[in-house]
Amino acid sequence: MIEINQKEIKTAGIIGANGYTGSELVRLLVFHPHVSLSFLYSRSNPGTKISDLYPDLAAVCEMVLTNQPEEVDILFLCLPHKESQNWLAQNPVKDETVVIDLGNDFRREGNFGNRNFIYGLPEINKKKLLGARSIANPGCFATAIQLALLPLAQKGLLNEVFTTGITGSTGAGQSLQATTHFTWRNDNVSAYKTLTHQHVDEILQQLVSFNTNDVSLNFVPWRGDFARGIFTSSTLKIDLELSKIFQLFEDFYADEPFVKVSEKAIDLKQVVNTNRCVIHIEKSGNVAVIHSAIDNLLKGASGQAVQNMNIAMNWEENLALNLKPVAF
Repeated sequence: MIEINQKEIKTAGIIGANGYTGSELVRLLVFHPHVSLSFLYSRSNPGTKISDLYPDLAAVCEMVLTNQPEEVDILFLCLPHKESQNWLAQNPVKDETVVIDLGNDFRREGNFGNRNFIYGLPEINKKKLLGARSIANPGCFATAIQLALLPLAQKGLLNEVFTTGITGSTGAGQSLQATTHFTWRNDNVSAYKTLTHQHVDEILQQLVSFNTNDVSLNFVPWRGDFARGIFTSSTLKIDLELSKIFQLFEDFYADEPFVKVSEKAIDLKQVVNTNRCVIHIEKSGNVAVIHSAIDNLLKGASGQAVQNMNIAMNWEENLALNLKPVAF
């Protein structure tokens, strides 16, 4: 058994612990060797055990949800989009607290009071994340699409990109909507926010900072009839040979523990319940397709937040993230 110095234990709190990303953070943090959960904040279910909302947490975490936040070393914001700024304005947090926002409030405009939020995609910002006190976790589609395109952007090889991507129902959040009813979602696929998805600007902001040319991204997201996971396919023109594209990707991600470049076709089940991204590349003539797959609740949200925390605290990057994929 590994002995942990109590001085290495940091307290953590989760704002919005009753949602999908918040509860997923609970599942990860209860097994983190350097973290002690101090409180789970919920505006809608104070006084309720988290295990009453999520029975899989019975005997794993029996904490009671509260609407009274406490001072902690690390604070995760798992609020609906555009609500993190309001919460921080109404609940001042001490400067030394590490704040990791899983919403989209600070992904493009990172300044808030004395805080300058670092964009939390570890594969490109690891040095900036080390010691960071304010981190903006990337969006789920944004993570999958950027990881598929960044090696090409670094070499200035992107111009116009056409991307399709399908996501599970958990990507829509816990609140019931017409398009998340089982009877509607089951045996059904539909497009939504065609060419207008909120992650496009976030993606372009990062790609343009790497790419020497202007980049155009035409993105069509789909709703899938499954619970979790994202699979994207990005089509673009490129004259580089397939073997050289593979080498470019392998070199780019050589030191990244959670990105795997596969020469074989990939499946969504390879990444569901993991913090991994798998990438596969196909090419015909001068047209290439870059496929990427992630779990929207882990590498696309809570897992990446823990990865960012580990880097910020100078801990091992994979702590609490050695997870087994769903095989069957």
